[in-house]
Amino acid sequence: MKSFDEILYLVEKPARYIGGEFGLPKLKEKYEVASCIVFPDMYEIGMSNLGIKILYNILNSIEGVICERCFAPWTDMGVQLKENSIPLMSLESKKSLKDFDFLGFSIQYELLFSNVLYILDLAGIPFRSAERNNDFPLLIAGGPCSANPEPFADFFDIICIGEGEEVVSQVAEIIKIFKGDRTRILEECARVEGLYVPSIHKEAGITSEKIVRKAIVKDLNSSQYPVKPIVPNIPVVHDRPVAELYRGCYSSCRFCQASFFYRPIRKRSPEVLKKQIIDMIDFSGADEIGISSLSTGDYPCLEDLFSLILPEVEKRRVKLQLPSLRLDSFSPELVRNARKTGSLTFAPEAGTQRLRNVINKNITDDDIERTVKMAFLSGYKSVKLYFMLGLPSETEEDILGIAEIARRIKRIYKEVTNRNDLNINISSSIFVPKPLTPFQWARQITQQEMKDKHFLLRKELKSIKGVNYSWSDENVSLLECIFARGDKKLSKVIEEAYLMGAKFDSWNEHFKFDIWKEAFLKHKINYEDYTLEKKLENILPWSFIDFGVSDSYLKNEYKKSLLETTTEGCRKECKGCGANRLGKCETLGGSI
Repeated sequence: MKSFDEILYLVEKPARYIGGEFGLPKLKEKYEVASCIVFPDMYEIGMSNLGIKILYNILNSIEGVICERCFAPWTDMGVQLKENSIPLMSLESKKSLKDFDFLGFSIQYELLFSNVLYILDLAGIPFRSAERNNDFPLLIAGGPCSANPEPFADFFDIICIGEGEEVVSQVAEIIKIFKGDRTRILEECARVEGLYVPSIHKEAGITSEKIVRKAIVKDLNSSQYPVKPIVPNIPVVHDRPVAELYRGCYSSCRFCQASFFYRPIRKRSPEVLKKQIIDMIDFSGADEIGISSLSTGDYPCLEDLFSLILPEVEKRRVKLQLPSLRLDSFSPELVRNARKTGSLTFAPEAGTQRLRNVINKNITDDDIERTVKMAFLSGYKSVKLYFMLGLPSETEEDILGIAEIARRIKRIYKEVTNRNDLNINISSSIFVPKPLTPFQWARQITQQEMKDKHFLLRKELKSIKGVNYSWSDENVSLLECIFARGDKKLSKVIEEAYLMGAKFDSWNEHFKFDIWKEAFLKHKINYEDYTLEKKLENILPWSFIDFGVSDSYLKNEYKKSLLETTTEGCRKECKGCGANRLGKCETLGGSI
């Protein structure tokens, strides 16, 4: 048997596993509750996630509570841990995961479900909540996948529905008071708004009665934020501190789960953001700072924010990094401050105005032409465009319209610059009907349709010089849909697939769809049933959750999509989605 230190010499990038990064808070010597934030993907992905940084900061600020981190070890490290009987440990103190009081899993994406079991297996923790007693930590899940927690609910004791900042503090206090009494802890947590306790909410998934209500942070200005970020040991995917401008979205794209999941809109003030940005830069020594939200260009105080922070970042010689932007939110102000990022990134989503009306992507061909012309005049030579294939009512004309957009952009570039060196990167994903969207009742196209649509677009784009095309894997898109709209029966499939070798399914080199097909077959589950169109009167697996957006609003939006009718976003007035019942809707500028 080798020791932990010895196996570090045998694996790729051992710095993933040693901890000790700059910016780590000093672990408390005395504490009552030990927690660990677990991210079921590799270090480079997890250390780019803002959500776990926020929760880590909050938990370590609570008196009597410590919080550590753990990421999924890459396959080479997993093999070494197994062969040498070394349990999976936290980064900070090298404490075995099974010795913590609770583990908080951040589940960002459906294809991470098998990695949850991979981590539990390496830690020596039974997979199912019903199999664990007081000798094991409580398992809590959260993240965007809580929009439909049913496929993985059997593995967890508690699931946070919505935003976790305030809820996680309540959980820590409950555990502090009733430590050792698992039953009492679960009973108390079941009373907390935003917490779903599967063993207590027994009827979940077979009723339309709203028995769990989403948790939200009402005031972002006063909420805790990690202004002293941990600096990773190795380069990570998003290797920069990030300032969050606001939550929610001023648009209402009918396919977008995040737009509805994070309602209502709540924003930070420019003054608060300025202080946070300066603190993060000065503490971390970063040479780049990101500003982020679902649609950064729609932040209503953007000009004020730039006037406050640009002198500060320029004085510190720090670059400002902007994310993908909505075409109709692009402005000369953004051009001036985003021009150093190299490539312009937009998501038109659909190739024709008709289909953009169906999905309520309220941008026009004029918006596209105006924006790219503005960008080319400011010096851009590269454009990234994101589209979806398989959207409801999509036709061949809609797909060919994507190529026409590329041709139009090339013509504009030639007219503006008199050059032919424009680089266009087009990426397409397959539409997945997600819970909590107007399209949650829509079908996903078949795998054969996916292949046919990819072939048609690939063939059309091949004739356009300077266009590079990438597309998503059909099997990955199918599995994402199955788990996005799945029910509790799928926990058996997840466990079966893991035991047959499924893990790191979001990584192409490790994704093996044949394993999943065999697991579905073994449990006599027809996975294609989860991709079919649903009736509006159907009770859906997530119908028991009150997300703050009314079912009637979502149904009405779905009906409007069938008529190719649009709905204006939340920029000017409340659209009656129901999110304002939470007490305050920033889109109206005050209390409801």
